[in-house]
Amino acid sequence: MVATETRGGRKPWEVDDGLWERIEPVLPVIERRFRYPGRGGLDDRRVLCGILFVLYTGIPWRYLPQERGFGSGMTCWRRLREWNEAGVWQRLHEMLLAELRAAGVLDLSRASVDSSHLRAMKGGAATGPSPVDRGKTGSKHHVIVDAHGIPLAITLTGGNRNDVTQLIPLIRAVPPIRGERGQPLRPPKHLYADRSYDHESYRDQVRRFEITPHIARRGTEHGSGLGVHRWAVEGAIALLHWFRRLRIRWEMRDDIHRAFITLGCAVICWRRLRTPL
Repeated sequence: MVATETRGGRKPWEVDDGLWERIEPVLPVIERRFRYPGRGGLDDRRVLCGILFVLYTGIPWRYLPQERGFGSGMTCWRRLREWNEAGVWQRLHEMLLAELRAAGVLDLSRASVDSSHLRAMKGGAATGPSPVDRGKTGSKHHVIVDAHGIPLAITLTGGNRNDVTQLIPLIRAVPPIRGERGQPLRPPKHLYADRSYDHESYRDQVRRFEITPHIARRGTEHGSGLGVHRWAVEGAIALLHWFRRLRIRWEMRDDIHRAFITLGCAVICWRRLRTPL
């Protein structure tokens, strides 16, 4: 089920003033023609509410309720694409990570990685036959989080890609995080992963980033103790799947699905910023 209201009575897809103050400055400005300007476009904040409505509920674009004032599904889809191409979602995510660091909430002393599989109903780029779903077409979300489960970066691959192949891309995808004086933070000090990442050559590559790998060994009994730290990434994946649009992939275009993923990460960061540990 999807939560219909937040604690303050606000629907989760309604953009509050604090989040809007952070998003509005990074939205691209479209100049209207001087002659024959035509009808003005729908208010960006309303459109963003429509995009979040689809992210939370998983509803198809064509069924977006018109009575809510979000505009048509096609309008919201276009803005999602345009803003993604302009780098809005990535900049928002990095901005919120910097604020979390400044607030002392972000902990990069260690990080955890894991992946989750999802069905890709329409195929498209970054999909493949899933070995865990009878060969049906699927995708994978590969996630890296800080010690508290705050998502730092996510990559998208086909469902048949081995988890270990995304270990280095995930580390490289972690953005430089500002928020304090001095050099921006980037790599964590320690990295935790399960047996699917057990490969000596990848351990060596991780060490080149000056990161100490803690990866469970194949063929050994369970109970390595790494779960004490790995719970963070499992919790982050659960939070991402709380967005219904991220439980099943309906987009043929991988850039649209990546836009939803990055927006979802930003929303999780915003929630954590409002309710710190």
